[in-house]
Amino acid sequence: MHELSIATAIVEQAEEIARADGADDVSSVTVRVGELAGVVPDALHFAFEVARDGTALAAARLVVEQVTARAWCGGCAEEFAVGMPPFFWCPRCDQPSQDLRSGRELEITDVEPAAARP
Repeated sequence: MHELSIATAIVEQAEEIARADGADDVSSVTVRVGELAGVVPDALHFAFEVARDGTALAAARLVVEQVTARAWCGGCAEEFAVGMPPFFWCPRCDQPSQDLRSGRELEITDVEPAAARP
């Protein structure tokens, strides 16, 4: 399950971001995961719960924003969803596309610090 190594990297990077911003704890981490990134969101959530234990993210929640895989057809200037499994043929002009525009993302987009304790 490679999601555990991904979750561990997310926790480590989120801790670094939080420390750089002067925060001790993190309440949530948002990640964008592309449809073709090879990551199973449910497995990532489970792995995140394991990886966050004993860290500044111990009580943090993981927010996963899924990104649809989309390709561009140069022949008819149309962007289209490629689906899963991916099908890189333009549904409009029936030509193949080699221009993947989205769907391989795996990035942290937000680290929300926990509310300061009085």
